[in-house]
Amino acid sequence: MIEIKGLSHSFGKKIVLDNIDLTVPDGTILGVVGINGAGKSTLLRLLSGVYKSQNTVLYDGKSPMLPETRQDIFFLPDEPYYTGANTSNKLFDFYRTFYPNADRNIFDALLSEYKIDSKMAMRNFSKGMRRQVFIALALAVKPKYMLLDEAFDGLDPLSRKLFKDAIIKYVDEENTTVIITSHSLRELEDFCDRFVLIDNAKINSEGDIVEHVSRLCKFSLAFSNDISEKEFSSLPTVSLEIKGRFVTVVLEGESGDMYSKLLKLSPAVIEEMPLDFEEAFIHDVMSGRGN
Repeated sequence: MIEIKGLSHSFGKKIVLDNIDLTVPDGTILGVVGINGAGKSTLLRLLSGVYKSQNTVLYDGKSPMLPETRQDIFFLPDEPYYTGANTSNKLFDFYRTFYPNADRNIFDALLSEYKIDSKMAMRNFSKGMRRQVFIALALAVKPKYMLLDEAFDGLDPLSRKLFKDAIIKYVDEENTTVIITSHSLRELEDFCDRFVLIDNAKINSEGDIVEHVSRLCKFSLAFSNDISEKEFSSLPTVSLEIKGRFVTVVLEGESGDMYSKLLKLSPAVIEEMPLDFEEAFIHDVMSGRGN
């Protein structure tokens, strides 16, 4: 279990994280979301021990700075380091000195699945290929805690699916805890168990992704005549778009109840639309800023 208590971090006068409290149970895939500069990468660097956290981060009650704890943690930054002469094989051998339980068979199998030449210098790889190598490495070292920063960046759709499947399988088999950041919120929606939204240096909201999205509902309506915003003023409106006689509205509440309320406006057509995590995320950021 990861415990974060009162975690704060600044760069000069800029407060990046302010008094963060968070508990991540074992076997969880946690998605960390937020706009650019929200502090997602800083959080992972603090969790990994790259930045000192002054005992506000604990893994099973122990500091990430202890050697025995560090062997349980694998941190994959957005721009992982490698030398120009590194091949995938040399990279694995280097990391094996820090992770003695690293499994070469897992590494080779994943590289084969990704169709990566393990003897080719990594300077000749695309960003996506390098990301695949490091993902294979993350799984091969068999950490108890996996911290992945923008892990989907540069991956094609097939590689993303292979990556998700491999992570889910590993979590199920080993009860590993994964914390992952991503700009692609739709990637997290069908992958993570829980989420944390960081905004204005604090945790804006957190919880189960499915439950969080289910508290909102979205409808498309058409009316016989033009309609104005004031007709919706009594409803718990999250967002409202009106184009003449056509309306798209997101409401906070149970969909059946909201459907009944919308019927009182006498639409000619009403249809419930799918709503995704990205729309819920935008709502949380805007509401957290008083808009």
